Amino acid sequence: MDKQKESFAYIFIKRIIDILGGFVGCLLTLPILLCVKIAYLVTGDRHRIIFAQERIGKNGKNIKIYKIRSMIKDADAALEKLLNEDQEAREEYEKYKKLKHDPRITKVGSFIRRYSIDEVLQFFNVLKGDLSLVGPRPYLWREKEAMGDGYDLIITCKPGVSGYWQVNGRSNTDFAERLVMEKYYCQNKNTLMDLGILFKTFYKVIKKDGAE
Repeated sequence: MDKQKESFAYIFIKRIIDILGGFVGCLLTLPILLCVKIAYLVTGDRHRIIFAQERIGKNGKNIKIYKIRSMIKDADAALEKLLNEDQEAREEYEKYKKLKHDPRITKVGSFIRRYSIDEVLQFFNVLKGDLSLVGPRPYLWREKEAMGDGYDLIITCKPGVSGYWQVNGRSNTDFAERLVMEKYYCQNKNTLMDLGILFKTFYKVIKKDGAE
């Protein structure tokens, strides 16, 4: 599969945009965290609201990304139990790698997902250099096998907070269609495409078109 060679100019401009965007995003994170924490306390949820998760980074590197919790505590264990007991849910998850009506999502979590607020901590990952503002989704390690021959191409790009598939399908695309979009981005990425994705991301967030 063809792999696009990134020019120095593209890498340099992309990193400058990441630093500027990441810095602004980090400034917004602290008041957002405070508001989310208060909302959880009001609903009686006193568990930690920040969690770290290991994902696949550029060149197959293991990275740790940070998110605001939108699910119940021990959500991974709850998912495993659900998929073992519910065949319909298991089939849906195998196709989409997520559940449209995920019972693990809290009331607060549903709201912050609608506005993509749960993603804001990833601006710290952007400043650190593990993520970019735009790139392929940072895939879970358990999804590596399902990525098939797309894995080798996708990991040539630094994963992003947003990306081509998020603004061109999001919850309406299954996992196979998502991989096609991710591969297209990795083969055709350029500065204008990245800027277009950023503008589309902002528009979709304003429209409340967050993750479901």
